[in-house]
Amino acid sequence: MPGTSRMPVSLRESFNTVKKTRPPSNPLQLVNLDLVRNIVFFLFVLRWTRRALWKLKGRGLFGTLVELYTETRRVLYGYFLHMPGVRTQVRKQVSEAIGKLQLKLVPTNATRYLTLPKEGWTEDAVRKELETLATMDHTRWEDGFVSGAVYHGEDDLIRLQTEAYGKFTVANPIHPDVFPGVRKMEAEVVAMVLGLFNAPLGAAGVGTSGGTESILMACLSARHKAYVERGVTEPEMILPETAHVAFRKAGDYFKIKVHLVACPAPAYQVDVRRVSRLVNSNTVLLVGSAPNFPHGIIDDIAALSKLALKKRRHHIPLHVDCCLGSFLVPFLDKAGFETQPFDFRLKGVTSISCDTHKYGFAPKGNSTVLYRTAELRAYQYFVDPNWSGGVYASPGMAGSRPGALIAACWASLVTVGEAGYLASCEQIVGATKKLADRIRESPVLAAELDILGNPLVSVLAFQARELNIYDIADGMSAKGWHLNALQNPPAIHVAMTRPLVKVWEKLAADLEEVIEAEREKERVRAVEGKRAKGKATGDAAALYGVAGSLPNKSVVVDLATGFLDLLYKA
Repeated sequence: MPGTSRMPVSLRESFNTVKKTRPPSNPLQLVNLDLVRNIVFFLFVLRWTRRALWKLKGRGLFGTLVELYTETRRVLYGYFLHMPGVRTQVRKQVSEAIGKLQLKLVPTNATRYLTLPKEGWTEDAVRKELETLATMDHTRWEDGFVSGAVYHGEDDLIRLQTEAYGKFTVANPIHPDVFPGVRKMEAEVVAMVLGLFNAPLGAAGVGTSGGTESILMACLSARHKAYVERGVTEPEMILPETAHVAFRKAGDYFKIKVHLVACPAPAYQVDVRRVSRLVNSNTVLLVGSAPNFPHGIIDDIAALSKLALKKRRHHIPLHVDCCLGSFLVPFLDKAGFETQPFDFRLKGVTSISCDTHKYGFAPKGNSTVLYRTAELRAYQYFVDPNWSGGVYASPGMAGSRPGALIAACWASLVTVGEAGYLASCEQIVGATKKLADRIRESPVLAAELDILGNPLVSVLAFQARELNIYDIADGMSAKGWHLNALQNPPAIHVAMTRPLVKVWEKLAADLEEVIEAEREKERVRAVEGKRAKGKATGDAAALYGVAGSLPNKSVVVDLATGFLDLLYKA
């Protein structure tokens, strides 16, 4: 017919086939397994490629290879330590070290009470046993022979703290309506500490049980913030290798990947350029210390603040750990000492931890975590509206808390006051600087010891040039001193306290005697041709001289586990 044409047979059959095609009744038939497999494989490759690029960006090619070599060596050495014969020798050394610790921690001549008494003791009997326990053989912290550990506010303050504690023995801030006075005191303690650190209007904080909980809460807040605001499910945080170990604990507890950054000599401050290279879209927190525990060094917080503010849309939270500096660092400038910017006046600083139980002289069990805004604080809260016991809300890790400790903390702060803390800063930091001068000027000390970095607060760390620093630590222990042995690099530090202020000159004199004695031992060994190499004899050498030198840290873990077990041995 005009205007029409016959469709070729080949096309007509194809057209009919298309017309007859019906959607499959089973939707699973639409799934192409090869396509799904390819997508999954692509996402897997993309994820690990991104991680590899982050690793190369953060550590560099050489650093990545060194890290890979170190990890491989650690794993292989772990297998070696478990070989027949080797493990036996390692266990022998661990057992010997734990045995020495047991002699100190678990006295064999003491009466043990392993079950409840059938009848309750009289008050006089309890008082007598308490006196026996209080006077057990121990390092003489009362005489100032202990580095840190006991941040003493003098006897009058302790008596007042005890009185405050007695008035609130049963108080529990989880019930603020039952104990309104405790709630009021805790809020005032937080406000006082916020003021010390120049917090802006709208800042907030929480009382905690100690510096570790303060740090844990800051890390938890940063993790939740990143998840809610940016959808981060694989959080990472970057901290100096000298930052308090509580940050590593937080990483383990809250599954936050931890990146450690070197603090190279001579400054021993965190390398901010390396921190910058490690920042990626999963970074939830940067960390600095003011000062750090090992060396007493204040990190370059101003540079970290600038780095945290680089991403203007979602700037990275920056936490400053002032737990050790506590009530000293805010007073350095007023006391006429050198200082560095570290607090909320730096706009990048979003949270600060400060221990009131250190140089605030409050009883142990008191600390604070401070936030630039109340919104940041809310990220650490736990709230459950569906529990059968009713709506439950708590600000931190603990539920019930001892209101008596809060009362004693409040009493400490209002008793000492700003003038008292300023005077304390002058005494403690002043004595630390005098000890540093003695080490630099004494012929015996200057010839052997090097102070690490430029410590500005109360901690002074030093290493030895020729002698084994752990032998020096053991020599000081033999004279009744309790100093802190460090590693990476091997060193000792002294944390100055009020009791230590009174005896720092004796500490320096004893240090001179120990160094001269160790030098004499070295001369004798050289003459006899029997120079000891890595032989562990004392406490510090047992923990660091043998275990600390091993590429695999399983020995250290065994030692530490044995030590923790001893703490609960009756």
